[in-house]
Amino acid sequence: MADARIIAVGPGEIGMITELYNRVFSPRKDEEFFRRRFQGRHNVSMLVALLDDIPVGFIIGFELMPSTYFCWLAGVAPDSRRMGIATQLMQAQQALAMEHNYNLLRFECQNQHRPMLHVAITEGYDLVGIRWDTTTAANVVIFEKELR
Repeated sequence: MADARIIAVGPGEIGMITELYNRVFSPRKDEEFFRRRFQGRHNVSMLVALLDDIPVGFIIGFELMPSTYFCWLAGVAPDSRRMGIATQLMQAQQALAMEHNYNLLRFECQNQHRPMLHVAITEGYDLVGIRWDTTTAANVVIFEKELR
């Protein structure tokens, strides 16, 4: 298991987040994609995992409602997977949500991303629903974890 250093980054690092996103997902997104998503959101957090000072993963969240924090997007670069980095990122985001007194952490994941489904279950999230995502034409599994 890798011992990644997890750091919080601000709006000035959206370029790094975009680069990481494009290493993990397709189709590619630009910085404006993230800026638009953050508009009107409260308590946006962007955490980055570093191995030897190289960014290898990220997790982004924001307030969904006053009692619920939402893990919007997470990813680990393909060459850094299966090293526990996603788990470390999720744990760091959970700690952040607890520091801000949220009662619930929600996480959604496309059904085909089996390793992330496994991480959610291992980290104690409960499966609370499934929805159809018309953008990706895929099932999305909805997880929640009580923080209090």
